Amino acid sequence: MALPGIQKWQILERRPPRVDGWLVCVANQKGGVGKTTTTLNLGAALAARGRRVLVVDIDPQANATTGLGLDHRAGGKSTYDLIMQEASLPEVVVPTPVSGLQCAPASVDLAGAEIELVTALAREHRLQECLVEAAGTFDVVFIDCPPSLGLLTINAMVAADDLVVPVQCEYYALEGLGQLVGNAERVRKSLNRELRIAGILLTMYDARTNLSPEVAEEVRKHFGPIVYDTVIPRSIKLSEAPSFGEPAVTLDPSSRGARSYLALADEIASTRDGSQTEGAPSPTSVSVPGPGGRGYGVATPIPPGIERAWPPLQPWTGTG
Repeated sequence: MALPGIQKWQILERRPPRVDGWLVCVANQKGGVGKTTTTLNLGAALAARGRRVLVVDIDPQANATTGLGLDHRAGGKSTYDLIMQEASLPEVVVPTPVSGLQCAPASVDLAGAEIELVTALAREHRLQECLVEAAGTFDVVFIDCPPSLGLLTINAMVAADDLVVPVQCEYYALEGLGQLVGNAERVRKSLNRELRIAGILLTMYDARTNLSPEVAEEVRKHFGPIVYDTVIPRSIKLSEAPSFGEPAVTLDPSSRGARSYLALADEIASTRDGSQTEGAPSPTSVSVPGPGGRGYGVATPIPPGIERAWPPLQPWTGTG
C-alpha cells in the first residue's frame, strides 16, 4: 500500500516535549479520526498522574466541551471571546468533573470566527497571545482543533509547541495526512519556528481486518520514530463515554480503550520526565500492532501497572 501525498522531506522532526507549560495542538483535517477522544482521554490520563491539564476547545461543534460534561449553550464566556480578544483566559476557563483537568469551552459562535478574523491584524497569532499566561498555570495544554485546515487550526499550530496527529487505521484517513504535514511545515517556516510533531497516534485499530495492520505498517515505514508506540483500539467505551459527559479513562478505567490512553500517557510522561532507562525499547524498534483474532491495542511493552490493551488469544474463554 502506498501512503498518498507523503514525501520524506516534508516530515518535521520529533523532539522531547517541554517540561513545563507544554502546549499541544491535536489536529487532523479529517473528521472522525479521534482528535477529541484523544484530547479528552489523554488529558484525563495525565491529570490522573498529577499533571495540571487544560483542554482548549476551538471546534465550533464543541465536542470536547460536551465530552467533559459542560453545556456549550450555557451562554458563558467561550474560546470565541478568547480569540476575539473579548475575554482573558482566566475568565474563560472552567473546572470539569475530572480532578486536575480544566476546560476553556467552545461555543457555536466559533463558526463565524474565521470570517471575522480575515481582516484582523496578526490573525494567526490571536490564540498564541491568549495562551501565554497558561504556561505558568498548567503543565499541559491540549488544543482540540476543528476538522479543517482553516484559520482556527492555523491559530492552534502557531500557539503550540508540538503537534499530535491522530490517524485512523483506514485508507481515507491517510489521504490527507500528507497535506496536514505539509501545512504544518509551512506554519513552522513562516509563523512558528518551534513547531514540531510530538507524535502520530494510530487510532481505531482493529486486528480483525487486514487493513489496520497494513495502514499501521505503512505509517511506521514513512514516519518511523515519530509514531507513538501505543496504538488505540476500537472500543465501545471510547464511543459511549461522551454521552456520560466524561472521558473513558474516568468512566471505565479498566476498558481496553482507557488502558490504551493510560499507556500513552505513561509513554509521554517517560519522554517528558526523561525516565526511560538505558536498555529500554527504542522508539524506532517497534512492531506492527497485534496479536491476531479480535485482539488489538498497544504494540510495545506496557509501562508497569498497565495491562495490555488487547484480550488473550481466546477472548471468549479468557484463556491464553
